[in-house]
Amino acid sequence: MLDQRRTTNILLLVIAVPLVFYLLKVLSFIFIPLIFSMFIALLFLPLMRILGRRKIPKFLSIIIVLLLVVGGLKIGFELIQLSSKEILASNASFLEKAQPKIEALKGYLDDNFGLEMDTEKSVFAEFFKKDNIGSTIDYLRGFVTSLLMTAFFVVLWLAESINVHKLLNNTILKQKHTSIKAFMKIEKDLIKFIKVKFLVSALTGLFTGLMCLFFDVSFPIFWGLFAFAINFIQMVGSFISVILLSIFAFVELDPTSTLVFFILSISMVQVLFGAILEPIFMGKSFSINIIAVLVMLMFWGFLWGIPGLIMAIPITVFIKIILEQFESTKIIASLLSGKQTTII
Repeated sequence: MLDQRRTTNILLLVIAVPLVFYLLKVLSFIFIPLIFSMFIALLFLPLMRILGRRKIPKFLSIIIVLLLVVGGLKIGFELIQLSSKEILASNASFLEKAQPKIEALKGYLDDNFGLEMDTEKSVFAEFFKKDNIGSTIDYLRGFVTSLLMTAFFVVLWLAESINVHKLLNNTILKQKHTSIKAFMKIEKDLIKFIKVKFLVSALTGLFTGLMCLFFDVSFPIFWGLFAFAINFIQMVGSFISVILLSIFAFVELDPTSTLVFFILSISMVQVLFGAILEPIFMGKSFSINIIAVLVMLMFWGFLWGIPGLIMAIPITVFIKIILEQFESTKIIASLLSGKQTTII
């Protein structure tokens, strides 16, 4: 009888797991804003509690939080606008310097690898084809929709219309003390992760921009913003930032020791903040095994694309804390944590 029940449970699990993953994939337009908004709401929960202790009504507290978010977004848009002006102002001089090298690269690829490229057109003209306008509009429409849904869910989380603690208590943990303990741990670790990641990303972007300015690489504000934004993708973001900026510098700068020192400088910035300071700020208690990080990045990246890559580590932390609450799954949580090799 027990063997039959065990076999039935295994079969149900085999059926349920792919179904859950399928639903996560199909309903990603709901789950991505929902989970992302939960992390944003967790970040502002301490402020909500402080305002609550001062007898400020909840709706006013929510308005204050939303104003802070809007203020942060406004600063971001101002920086993007400044970066755009910088690019437009330097557009002609950059194209003048870059076009001969790109033409030489096209000739090299054609001669050595047989890759035929249209030499009659400017390479930069390829980025502005009419065929790409429709897809760009669709992307922007989807982005705005996700942004509005995220804002809506943030309000629901902060107003406690969606209560994480009650959700854990009624679904997974079933015990009030355990659910409170788990929720406090989740809140503490995720807030710490978001704060440290934001600080490290900001410092990475700042020093990347300064390196561009020091070595006279064009568009330092743009590259600083790019390094800041892509650094939120754990591990992968650092490589992409260094590789793209190195290619850009190779096109713009002469291939001398200056180029070598520039590439070494931006690589050292990534190593200093990403591989040294970030783990120190995170602390040993927040460690996640590097293999688990890679697996989760691949899994959530495949499932949800770039948003999945950004949220992979916070989701892993959430799962790890939940698994620690049960004796039968503590071994899985310890495997996720790792005792030897850690990434954060």
